[in-house]
Amino acid sequence: MAKGTRRAPALQSLMPSFVATLQDTALQGIVIASLIAGSLSVLAATSVARLLSPHSLPLLVSYAVGALLGAAFLEVLPHAVEGAVSPSIVIATVLAGILGFFVLEKLVLWRHCHHEHCEAHEPPRPAGTSAGGPLLMLGDTMHNFIDGVIIASAFLADPALGIVTALAIIAHEIPQEAGNYLVLLHSGYSRREALRFNLVSSVGTLLGGVLGYWLLAELSDGLPYLLAIAASSMIYVAVADLIPGLHERRDIGTSARQVALIALGLGTVILAGQLV
Repeated sequence: MAKGTRRAPALQSLMPSFVATLQDTALQGIVIASLIAGSLSVLAATSVARLLSPHSLPLLVSYAVGALLGAAFLEVLPHAVEGAVSPSIVIATVLAGILGFFVLEKLVLWRHCHHEHCEAHEPPRPAGTSAGGPLLMLGDTMHNFIDGVIIASAFLADPALGIVTALAIIAHEIPQEAGNYLVLLHSGYSRREALRFNLVSSVGTLLGGVLGYWLLAELSDGLPYLLAIAASSMIYVAVADLIPGLHERRDIGTSARQVALIALGLGTVILAGQLV
């Protein structure tokens, strides 16, 4: 009984600070903004992609290539280099990330070879059954986590700035999330599965926001390298998984549409980036 009576005052002394934290308007704003920024961008991007005809999917993969490469080279990597002590380490991290995703994909394919039907002993798979989708979701989750940290830092500086930052992130994420959705469809997932993957990945925004509130000073030094890994996933999926499939049709009309849609993906990222 004596131990219990000694513990109770200690717990009671912690409760006011815990309740005060939950009542912190900055934390409340971070949680709400992170949830909205993560889920709304996914739902908006999915709605846009669903309006498109399934027969247009092969060409829309070109848009995904432009959106992914644009996000990686025009948005994610510049932020990573600006925040890093050594830009050369950021570039080395991107290289290591690309090699790492190559190894991960090899492991996924090797694991599949333990099943009865193995691509190593059969003709090559169709373009729509690749491992690029899950690899992209891994990198996208990291990117969403960093978006949450950015929202947290903005809210801690000024709630009005936090709201503007969250709106900018939503606008910035829509083209990328649309590209992710198309990549998942291209990887053989159903529309429902692709939506579920994207929604699960969007939870990273909330985790980044909450952890950013508590650990912003400790997380700041590692953010450039998390961004570099996120960029490497986008580059790897676009170059290794999507672009080879674009060469299957070589007629001039299809090639021209592919180039136009890649440019459209890049342009959408550039336009969205002006809001950040």
